[in-house]
Amino acid sequence: MGVSERDDRGAREERREAMCPHRLVLEHVTSRWGVLVLDALLDRPYRFSELRREIGKVAAVSEKMLAQTLRTLERDGFVRRDAKPVIPPRVDYSMTELGREAAEQVRALARWTGVRMADVQRARAAYDAAKESTSV
Repeated sequence: MGVSERDDRGAREERREAMCPHRLVLEHVTSRWGVLVLDALLDRPYRFSELRREIGKVAAVSEKMLAQTLRTLERDGFVRRDAKPVIPPRVDYSMTELGREAAEQVRALARWTGVRMADVQRARAAYDAAKESTSV
């Protein structure tokens, strides 16, 4: 990605944040990768490659997407990045107190969907059946 593309993306994000900062943070926390990162880090700190493997148990994430998600969550104050000045470089990711609070909420929502999925599926089936009968 070139510098101008990165600048354009940053400018778009700033405009969205200015319009509705709450929604943007909610998007970061509930994004596909945000949920998985927060859930994993709620249990313990991880190095980048460990975190990628942990998330890979659920869905394959590219290095680029994971790095971008971690930067976003770090900027929002949810994730702490601890770079150690050693060779080879070692970077650990962990939760901040704010991140722990957000992750607990996200985990509770994920558990709720697991418990109530049968009800959601019944509601979907009823909706689809009603739509089908009215479209005939």
